Order: sequence, then structure tokens, then C-alpha cells
Amino acid sequence: MNSTEKLAPGAPPAADFIPLIVPEIRGNEWEYVKECLDTNWVSSVGPFVDRFEKLTAEHVGTKYAIATVNGTAALHIALMLAGVEANDEVLVSALTFIAPANAIRYVGAWPVFIDAEPSYWQIDPAAVVEFLENGCRWDGHVLVNRKTGRRVKAILPVHILGHPVDIDPILEIAAKYSLPVIEDATEGLGARYRGKSLGSFGQSACFSFNGNKIITTGGGGMLVTDDAELAKRAKYLTTQAKDDPIEYVHNEIGYNYRLTNVLAAIGCAQMEQLDRFVQAKRQIAKHYRESLSAIPGIQLPNEAEWAYSTYWMYTVLIDERKLGIGARDLLRGLGARKIQARPLWQPIHRSPSHRSDVSFLCPVADELHERALSLPCSVGLNLEAQDTVIEALKSVIDTYRASMRVR
Repeated sequence: MNSTEKLAPGAPPAADFIPLIVPEIRGNEWEYVKECLDTNWVSSVGPFVDRFEKLTAEHVGTKYAIATVNGTAALHIALMLAGVEANDEVLVSALTFIAPANAIRYVGAWPVFIDAEPSYWQIDPAAVVEFLENGCRWDGHVLVNRKTGRRVKAILPVHILGHPVDIDPILEIAAKYSLPVIEDATEGLGARYRGKSLGSFGQSACFSFNGNKIITTGGGGMLVTDDAELAKRAKYLTTQAKDDPIEYVHNEIGYNYRLTNVLAAIGCAQMEQLDRFVQAKRQIAKHYRESLSAIPGIQLPNEAEWAYSTYWMYTVLIDERKLGIGARDLLRGLGARKIQARPLWQPIHRSPSHRSDVSFLCPVADELHERALSLPCSVGLNLEAQDTVIEALKSVIDTYRASMRVR
């Protein structure tokens, strides 16, 4: 891209408000949705649902994919498939959006929050191993938390911000104790770990296609797995557990977690563009890196040698002592210039809604929350708009430093 290019579809004019991250609609979305309307296939079954599942499974590299109404629904079902029950415990990332922790509570289980590691900001594999080896007891069949006396049943690592978790050590310790691993790969669609797509490592994996994700269906989610029986049961549970579609017999409690054909049609069009979207994200990350790397006090995201990141959300760390301005003041300064930025999520071990859950000290997650700032990184963000963000960032820093000197 260069500064003379026209703005890509969906990208705002550089002089106008620049949002953090918005969908990019530039492919066959209109055509596919019109086909749904023309054929009257608009509800929770239809050819686009089947096609979207097939496209997702092919991209991730799993045998099966089951579409759901959103990513949280997929997580809920994945936990059920893993046999997680009331009063069990599930290890989960402390630094992530709250949905995985909520889904654990949906099945009556308890999250055990694990800190992030400082290099790539993902769940810390060493902390996972430490807890399972020294904080639990194993009788050869069941793993029990020594402090709570509850059964530890699964591990739910969340790949955040487009970068993979270092998942091999987690898979190894999980195998030792017969723990299912459920990947939340929502923010890692298109990313790879040691050459293999995220979502293909655990017993199952889940994706969300919310409006701010790298591809979107507006709403919607997906559960993927290589296990035929789990896939069959996931489809059964997400479609109201219907055993006799004529007489409407239901032998179990099911869920209305179906994705509509209209939303799946959008998903198909988006999935066709995923590789181009990832390249656009990586180009945006490259330009930020080239433009911001020389500024003391701004720490840029790292990409591990074993990783291929999508940079779904371009996030930097602010060192207030070196930069002269903190992350929240920088956020407000950008907002005054019509540029949207945001901090990372409140670590879930700090959330009032999860105050009763199992947690340890998570100093890395706490520091990342205090210092992190995510910058505009929509797929359609063109070079002109990105340069506006960069210049605004530098201007806010200079203005704030000047005002502090005057005081």
C-alpha cells in the first residue's frame, strides 16, 4: 500500500474518526446474502451453514466443524464434550476476554486463573505445569487441587491478540494427567504454531466471528474437532438435542445454539478472504514496527520464532517513566484526536464477577493490563490512516511532555 491509494472499503477517511477495529466487507458477502433471501434459506439450516463449516474445518486442518450462534456457545459445548461437570476445575488464561471463564461457570465448574508469560503475553506454560505438578495430587485416575479438593478436569488456553500460546508443554502435561485441552483460538484464526494452524491441537477448539474479529459473520462461532463422536454430539447439543424430528422427542436438555444461513453466508465470503486479511494485518504490524521502534518507552509486540502471528489486535506496552505519559493518558489524548484505542481486558482474576473463583497472584497479567494500549488495526486501515494514527501518537506524547514541563 502507498499514500496515493484510495481508501479500502470500510476504511474511514484519515481526517475522520479512526476506529480501533471494524469489519471489512469487500468480497462475495452481498451476493451470498442475496442468494439466501432469493431462495428463502434464511434460518438455522441451509447450504451456507454446511459450506461455512467445511471451509473452517479445511482452513484449521480438522475433520469436523460445527457452527454455533457465537463463540461463547461453542466454548460451553466444548466444555460439556470434555466431561467438565459441576464443581470441577478448569485451568484458563487470566488475561483474556471474560467469555471462557463465563463458559466454565455455565457448566457449574470453577476457573483456575493462570498468569501470562512476559514475552508474548500468552498463558504461561510453566505456571500450568507448576500448578498441576505441585498444586495437585494424582491417584492415577483423578487429578485433585490440593487446596480446594476439587477435581481438575481440563485446560483451556486462550491464544490472545493473534499470537499462539506455546502449547507443546501444555499438551505434554495434559497428556500426563489425561486432561482434555480446549483451545480458544478466536483471536488466532489464521495464525500458526510450529507451522500448524491454531485450533488443531486440542480435543476441540472454538472460534468467535464477532464484528471485531479477523473475519466476521456479525455474530457466530464454530467448534472444531477431529473426533467424529464429539462432532456428532456437538451438533446434537447445539440443535436442541432433537432425537425424533417428526415427533419432537428430546431425550436430553439441548441448546438453541444454531447459526443462521444468512450469517453463515457472510462467513463463507469472509473465509474466502482470510489469507488476504492476515497479510493486511501483518503489513499494518510491520508499518507500526518500523514507525514506532525508535521511540523509547514504547515496547512493541514480539513474534516467537515458532509462531506466525496475525497481529489481530496491534498492542504496545507503555513505559510511563521512559515515555513521560501513561497508557490511559495516551488513550485519552488519541481519543481527543478522533482516534480510538483501548487497554487490554481487566484480568479475570480481578473481575468482581469471578471473585469466588480460584486464582493465584498474576503479576504479569496485572502489569500488561496497566501498560497495554491497542492501536487501530482494521484490515481496511490504509497507509494514510495508519500514518495519521502514528503522527497523532507522537503528537500526544510531545504535547503531554511539554505540558508537564510547564507545570
